[in-house]
Amino acid sequence: MVIHWLLLKVVVLGAVLGPYHNPLAAEAADYLRKPECQSTCGNLSIPFPFRSSDSGPNCPNVPSSFAVDCDHATDPPTPYWYNKSSNFKVLNISLEDHEMRVAATIARDCYTSAGYDGNSSAVPELTLADFPISSTKNKFIAVGCDTFAYFVDSKEKFIFGCKSACNNISEVTNGSCLSIGCCETSVPPNSFGYDISFGIDNNHSEVLSFNPCSYAFVTASDFYNFSTGDLSGLHFNNPPLVLDWAVGNITCDVAKRSAGYMCTNNTNCTNAENGKGYKCACLEGFHGNPYLKNGCQDIDECAVPNKNQCFKRSVPCFPEGDHGDGWKDGQGCTANANPSHLVQILVGAGAGTIVLLLFSAGFLYLGIQKRKLIRLKEQYFKQNGGLLLQQQLHERDRTTNTMKIFTAEELEKATTNYDESKIVGRGGYGTVYKGLMPNRTVVAIKKSKLVDKTQIEQFVNEVIVLSRINHRNVVKLLGCCLETEVPLLVYEFVNNGSLFDHIHNPDKSAKMSWDARLRIASDTAGVLSYLHSVASIPIIHRDIKSANILLDNNYTAKVSDFGASRLVPLGQAELSTLVRGTLGYLDPEYLHTNQLTEKSDVYSFGVVLAELITGKRVLSFDRPEKERSLAMHFLSALEDNRLFQIVDGVIANEGNNEQVREVANVAKRCLTVKGEERPTMKEVAIELDGLKEKSSHPWMSSVDLHGEEALPPLGGTTYPSVYIDSIETMNTGPSESMIHDVMTPVNSGR
Repeated sequence: MVIHWLLLKVVVLGAVLGPYHNPLAAEAADYLRKPECQSTCGNLSIPFPFRSSDSGPNCPNVPSSFAVDCDHATDPPTPYWYNKSSNFKVLNISLEDHEMRVAATIARDCYTSAGYDGNSSAVPELTLADFPISSTKNKFIAVGCDTFAYFVDSKEKFIFGCKSACNNISEVTNGSCLSIGCCETSVPPNSFGYDISFGIDNNHSEVLSFNPCSYAFVTASDFYNFSTGDLSGLHFNNPPLVLDWAVGNITCDVAKRSAGYMCTNNTNCTNAENGKGYKCACLEGFHGNPYLKNGCQDIDECAVPNKNQCFKRSVPCFPEGDHGDGWKDGQGCTANANPSHLVQILVGAGAGTIVLLLFSAGFLYLGIQKRKLIRLKEQYFKQNGGLLLQQQLHERDRTTNTMKIFTAEELEKATTNYDESKIVGRGGYGTVYKGLMPNRTVVAIKKSKLVDKTQIEQFVNEVIVLSRINHRNVVKLLGCCLETEVPLLVYEFVNNGSLFDHIHNPDKSAKMSWDARLRIASDTAGVLSYLHSVASIPIIHRDIKSANILLDNNYTAKVSDFGASRLVPLGQAELSTLVRGTLGYLDPEYLHTNQLTEKSDVYSFGVVLAELITGKRVLSFDRPEKERSLAMHFLSALEDNRLFQIVDGVIANEGNNEQVREVANVAKRCLTVKGEERPTMKEVAIELDGLKEKSSHPWMSSVDLHGEEALPPLGGTTYPSVYIDSIETMNTGPSESMIHDVMTPVNSGR
């Protein structure tokens, strides 16, 4: 009878605790809304601080960027951002992620057998007032087999794009967006709109039967999956676009001292990573709307279903009263039951056993995970060529080798686990972090985005060569880490920004005299001459631009970013490669033939010289069409004897006109379209070094500086009347040294 009675008590306890009501689900919606505000429009939920146009007069006014206009002319009603005339249909508003999804538009560039089809083409613009385009949740995508597509920032701060090409639909693969029928690239932060433009090679004439139009659009990264059928026409019209939103345009520190601070009780405030303003979030252990008074409610851990015992921030729920009325936390969570002391003992013993087993399983799991991590690091080390690198370093003279192989933990500690605040630059190949080593040495750590596992030996050889370069004007490679999925490179840190910043920032450019510019040009030319002619294995940098020339406090030039560089096998003059580099600096011959030579660096250096002389951006849509390309504009001015009409005003009145003209002539010869007619970097370096010495010591103008017979002037060339059209529409990346790739199949024939 006693056993039956005990079993009955257990059954009664289970029956009382079983039909459990979860108040979280019922109250969650109330935590997100303000009672006097309309919180829905059709299928859209509108959390405060956003406000629906259907809300009454008691609903607080909000900035226009948080207004949602509910159009009841449709069924169900359609929500629009700002107002209906904006055509920004709102798809979703996330309070937790601080994101808004809106319906975007697609740019089209169409052709028929008769030529351009204006009726079917459309090149939309997007201009946003307050919320920037998410740089982490969107992609810029172009679809087509004869397509150059460009994203031009609405404020013309930067431009980037990609090229997609193919000759036959059989070359195209579903799901692949790697420049054959479809290409994609990431979107930089702090962009509040865009214009989309196109460039084409053959008016789609060779692919018209299956691809009459080029398409380009910005959309959420998880939305689009390329299909060969899209070449004949996209199956959607309004792809979703993700925007980041935040409150106001001030930081948390400033907002907390102002009357309009919107973060309420039990919240955290963080600064917006994209755009301006601040964001509020409920503290851990709370849920709800951080923008409402008492909107962040304490989560009642005891209200979780199927839990007879709970922990509230590591504090257990204790029995209430005589320990027979259930379990209670500080909020008064109870369950009406009256188990016997024996059942309590049995339950306690069982719970203790379970906890012990869980702790044991936890320690075992952590041990297994640690061993897995060690094995994974060993796998990455071998996969990234660590054994080969160690072998080659061991075989070299240890007294001259300064290369170090860092551990993943060392670099994580140096960058505070790659904290966002440590980022000093972003590019198409990766992100650069500022790190502090234990010996107080400041370093720059490059974390790559991509890795080509088929070229590990080449990567190792490149690291070896760069580690042995001891040139004062090359950013020194200190070491690498091979324990991560992609190799990490560690460089010396150069603290005065890039040449791009100093040329195009008016406050900085005013401090750059002609002598400083000439010295920077001469030092950079010396580096390229060294890489091409002196290094044991010649190196083509492949991405020479002002953003990759760093300056220290004395304006000493340091050439950086060898992420796109190529080693040239001895006895080989050119390489067939995919086209990589930065738009505006690209050698036009390399762009159209895929044949990389040392003369490609010469052309890029010529563009840098033109930048130094004129202070103008290499590509700008503010200038007339014929002057958009700085290379074209510069050469045209030289031919028409208008050089000093475009010379930077900072150096125009320094009395160095003759030297400026001589350097301009060097740049002209570097910018010759045919690579074989350009001078070598050794010739360029000698001439610029001579000009620099004459500038420093005018009395030596008649002295032979090199102890040899003076070299004749570099061979001149004439600038062709017809320049390559595709170059006119390109532009350089943003000042933070973003690298843009233009992928062209080697065998495409274009």
